[in-house]
Amino acid sequence: MSTFLLEIVTPERKVYAQNVRMIIAKGTEGELGILPNHIPLVTPLRIAPLTIKLENGQTEVVAVNGGFMEVRKDKVVILAESAELPGDIDIERARSAKERAEKRLSASGLDLDQLRAEHALQRALSRIEVYGRK
Repeated sequence: MSTFLLEIVTPERKVYAQNVRMIIAKGTEGELGILPNHIPLVTPLRIAPLTIKLENGQTEVVAVNGGFMEVRKDKVVILAESAELPGDIDIERARSAKERAEKRLSASGLDLDQLRAEHALQRALSRIEVYGRK
């Protein structure tokens, strides 16, 4: 089966670079399945786990925190604000962040604070999900 190169890049480093069979990403307009020779596109991504199907049939997940995905014929580049592999996730920190965000959301406050809390909660939930699937 054919493959394509997947690169996940953050402002700090290249998090992932490997040939893969398929990826499943959550864009702002819904879930996207990308296979080799997909039509070129650029789309913003939500804070959510990225599912990666490898050549050997195994599946990996990466916590991707927003950004953009550029799909080319033989390569997909994800430019993310941050991205974490399951082994890089501090699960206790993620659980604490989830609790803090939930407390902030339950308290009434400014819209900006609520938006920040919602994004913090999404990041924490994504990390917890990715950690649980390792």
